Amino acid sequence: MSMRLVFAGTPEVTLPSLDAIAASSHELVAVVTRPDAPAGRGRRLVRSPAGAWADERGIEVLTPQRPREPEFQERLREIAPDCVPVVAYGALVPPAALEIPRHGWVNLHFSLLPAWRGAAPVQHAVLHGDEVTGASVFELEAGMDTGPVYGTLTEQIRPTDTSGDLLARLATEGAGLLVAVLDAIEAGTARAHPQPADGVSMAPKISVEDARVRWDDPAFAVDRRIRACTPAPGAWTTLRDERLKLGPVRPVANAVTLKPGELLVERTQVLAGTATTPVVLGEVRAAGKKPMSASDWARGLRINPGEQLQ
Repeated sequence: MSMRLVFAGTPEVTLPSLDAIAASSHELVAVVTRPDAPAGRGRRLVRSPAGAWADERGIEVLTPQRPREPEFQERLREIAPDCVPVVAYGALVPPAALEIPRHGWVNLHFSLLPAWRGAAPVQHAVLHGDEVTGASVFELEAGMDTGPVYGTLTEQIRPTDTSGDLLARLATEGAGLLVAVLDAIEAGTARAHPQPADGVSMAPKISVEDARVRWDDPAFAVDRRIRACTPAPGAWTTLRDERLKLGPVRPVANAVTLKPGELLVERTQVLAGTATTPVVLGEVRAAGKKPMSASDWARGLRINPGEQLQ
């Protein structure tokens, strides 16, 4: 026996789950994804990673502007899925659409719910210095990530993890969890448990302004913010009124004292001051330029003594 599934998801992080579902006993009959979006310098329309994955395999792709559209809901009724697994779909699903599959919509979310409900759970876990995070599979309902949970897994956050590193691991491990829950739903052994009322935290989307480095934070907080915003939206700062994107930095127990944001160019590295000890800059990307090491960037720019990142 297998269930008829329609998968809902959009970005690259969905691909491990799509691969796992394709390799399972279940039948994947369609993929719901966000509409094609303009990308690149030519701003031409580009299919989402989940949509492109389905196109390559000849699987039907549905791209409603919003899931409340009657035409979309009618097509979903015609397909008659038993369940809709969801990973990072990117749109709120109305109750009328949630009721169409007999086993509902089952969402893989990259946190240990009820912690970090919302669009950016991995970024917030890194930003706030969590030592452990994980993934949860829960039943989608009208609230923001509030539904009962079928299963979870945990994952250590490593000291140098960027959001990209951590999300890649959770996407791979979470794919197995999602398929295990789908198998249990089909077998009739799945049990969803209500989320506890305590421990709720929200993880709204990280804005470009959130990604600006605050040099008057302690070194550990500067490090976390930059790792949390890598690769997206990308941590940044300014020097001489020009914006610079920064890759992960390395806090150092250095005897030198620098003001917040003050630069010190040494022979093999570039230091930037924080509210505590300095950090060693990693990759730097000036506007319109390719990424380069901080040493190469500083050599080309001829940093003056006392210059500060803002």
